Amino acid sequence: MNYDVIIIGGGAAGLSAALWCAELKLKTLLLERGAELGGQLLRVYNPIKNHLGIETENGREMRDVFLRQLENYAFTVRLRSEIEQIDLSDKSVILAGGETFRARAIIIATGVRRRKLDVEGEGKFQGKGIIESGTRDADSVKNKNVCVVGGGDAALENALILSETARRVTLVHRRNDFRARDEFVARVKKNPKVEIFNETVVRGIFGDQRVETIELENLKTRRKIEKNVEAILIRIGVEPNTDFFGEKPDLDERGYIKITQNCETNIETVYAVGDAANPIAPTVSSAVGMGATAAKAIFARLNS
Repeated sequence: MNYDVIIIGGGAAGLSAALWCAELKLKTLLLERGAELGGQLLRVYNPIKNHLGIETENGREMRDVFLRQLENYAFTVRLRSEIEQIDLSDKSVILAGGETFRARAIIIATGVRRRKLDVEGEGKFQGKGIIESGTRDADSVKNKNVCVVGGGDAALENALILSETARRVTLVHRRNDFRARDEFVARVKKNPKVEIFNETVVRGIFGDQRVETIELENLKTRRKIEKNVEAILIRIGVEPNTDFFGEKPDLDERGYIKITQNCETNIETVYAVGDAANPIAPTVSSAVGMGATAAKAIFARLNS
């Protein structure tokens, strides 16, 4: 099955690219491995007030606004599309079921995923004490002891949110200094319900049916202690979803895709948009702009 453009990923960047490809009358296929479109927007539980032109209560609401607009545009969407193999030079994609699609251009919009601790118990207790968001899960940790891992804005902001309902919040950060904004750092340090463990890491998460304790290790003294916690929130950054390609475009030292100002990779007519190619400004606004840029660049290339 042949298309002008195949878009891999259905988050904000992929949806923007699809809209613009359809606007430019390019025959377009959007492949999304999940059960629904939206990507990282579906994991944003706080209000979004910094995307010009619209404010929403959360990422899902913004996704819904995008989908309503896309109803007026013609392109093909395939959900639950697990990719088995990609040949970027040949512009072909093979799905796990064996279907093969080819195009004149490919747009990679695979986004990022949250980093994991990679410690004992992390897989076992997903959804059983390992929580997703301070905003979403604040009520579930009411009067409980909670651990937040990380040192950036997201970690400290979630620690503050959880402190409003939790009995106690243990904040664990592997470095001495926080990367978060000064306003968050000042508020956390003044909060009597937040106990800070700097230069410390989580070595294990333990319990029977749910999280009951964590093991912490101080990186300077190598002293280990156990803390009784009933929930843990992990916010140690993200990493790009660029590890599944057979033939990879050029990546930087952190695994993000290198692109030109037109969002083109080092492989001709292969483009990358959104967070997977933008470690500096991973926002909805930049993702939407990159999707439009790639689509217009492809249109110009294919019609030159």
